[in-house]
Amino acid sequence: MTAERSRAAHARDHSSLAALEQRARELLDPAYYDYYAGGAGDEITVADNEQAFRRLALLPRVLRDTSGRSSATTLLGDPSSMPVFVSPTAFHRLAHPDGERATARGVAAAGLIMIASMAGTVAIGEVTAAAREIDREARVWFQLYLQPEPDVTEELVRRAEQAGCTALVVTVDSPVHGRRAREDHHGFRDLPPTMCAENMRNLPGANGSGARPIAMSPDFTWDHLHRLREVTQLPVVLKGILHPEDAQLAVQHGADAIVVSNHGGRQLDRAVATLDALPAIAAAVAGRIPIFLDGGVRRGSDVVLALALGATAVGVGRPVLWGLAVGGDKGVTGVLDTLRSEFEHTLTLCGIAELSELNSGLITARGVVAQ
Repeated sequence: MTAERSRAAHARDHSSLAALEQRARELLDPAYYDYYAGGAGDEITVADNEQAFRRLALLPRVLRDTSGRSSATTLLGDPSSMPVFVSPTAFHRLAHPDGERATARGVAAAGLIMIASMAGTVAIGEVTAAAREIDREARVWFQLYLQPEPDVTEELVRRAEQAGCTALVVTVDSPVHGRRAREDHHGFRDLPPTMCAENMRNLPGANGSGARPIAMSPDFTWDHLHRLREVTQLPVVLKGILHPEDAQLAVQHGADAIVVSNHGGRQLDRAVATLDALPAIAAAVAGRIPIFLDGGVRRGSDVVLALALGATAVGVGRPVLWGLAVGGDKGVTGVLDTLRSEFEHTLTLCGIAELSELNSGLITARGVVAQ
């Protein structure tokens, strides 16, 4: 058995994503593992994202026919085999030589949507091409940091459009970079010389063929969303919404969807856990646009909890990286198939015949039973 096949088999044999993370940690350079796993400050928000799910319990229904249920759905008109997508994460070649190409193949094999990071170590055109090697109808969305120079932002949008991306996901929670102690400990500042953020090559104002750094800016406002609308017809999703008033503003300013996200705890430590923020945001949005959520999803039962509290779909980030590190594209598919199996099993045990039946009546606090 080749090393790659052995690693993929190992990925499939793990009974939980927590066990898979431990295997990935053993394989990865410690600096790279900590780059992926770490968060801002004392990593309180990183832990809270997962703990928020553990504070809740399910109230199952019984004697309900669930035999004909399908997990398939659509997200902004794009088909997805279940209400799960792959959240954008950076620098996949630190985990596997094929980087985002392998991730794209693995996600496509699972029938899901991948949100490709602007900070990818593979250019977006190669990412979409890799996905469509597996499934000609595979959907890829492009995550975008607005850049201070409008022509740079517009060029990135054009590249995403030309690559066949079907939505833009604009990260709005990063006016500055987060401060992460683990990266400081390792002195992790730059990628190895053989890698760069490939989407940042050959942009306006760059010297030669080098890759520009990704700029963060505290100057961006809601007006910049309108400017983005002027240069693209793609759906625009705002990622990084935690306050219900911002959710209302997103609707008012024409966002096609929002992602309730705290950047996996990598930006503002002590930011509210995404699951805790979700109910108030769902109430504020009141069904006008889809609400996605990421942060802390580690089990299929977590997907059920988030959907019952108002999410349209949920994203997974770090677990996909662990699958990539352990088993390449097959490791990625294995992670997503594990979530699918757990999700469908939980739905059956809760007596849910249709995804539309998921609601807050299915949820209670642990130790508290509704009367």
